[in-house]
Amino acid sequence: MGSPSAAPVASAVRERSTRPTGIRLQIPGAGRLRLTRAVFDFNGTLAADGRLLPGVGARLRRLARVLDVDVLTADTFGTAKSALAAVPVAVRLIRTGSDKRRLVSAHGGGVVAVGNGRNDVAMFRAAALAVAVIGTEGAAPEAIASANIVVSDVRDAVDLLLRPQRLVATLRR
Repeated sequence: MGSPSAAPVASAVRERSTRPTGIRLQIPGAGRLRLTRAVFDFNGTLAADGRLLPGVGARLRRLARVLDVDVLTADTFGTAKSALAAVPVAVRLIRTGSDKRRLVSAHGGGVVAVGNGRNDVAMFRAAALAVAVIGTEGAAPEAIASANIVVSDVRDAVDLLLRPQRLVATLRR
């Protein structure tokens, strides 16, 4: 699995007043999907140049009522914790894609992973649902190939989770 030195180096968790309800769906031809947690990459997915994209904070606040939300980041710009300070998410500093996979796997299923980079591929493979975002930084072709759904904007990815019947429409066989 990896050495202790590869473990996440820090975490900041925001409290919320109620437990998330989760998302339960029956996908025609594909079976049941039960999501309890959303895991997002920060830079290139939720943020551009270290700044949270407009409208993302409000969407994540709504999503946190439905799912537990983690943001995984190497924090290239050193801004993740301050950018997400008003959002009820757990910010976890990581070093590698393997760290992301370990954190997703530790939740034992029910995770939707959202990202854009090559270092997101391992967490995509460990997740119940993977959403690749082709944002301002673009997206690694390996991430796109590993995803169940590809969107052009992270706000669309969050909206899929806030309006889960959209997932049914996209994932049905």
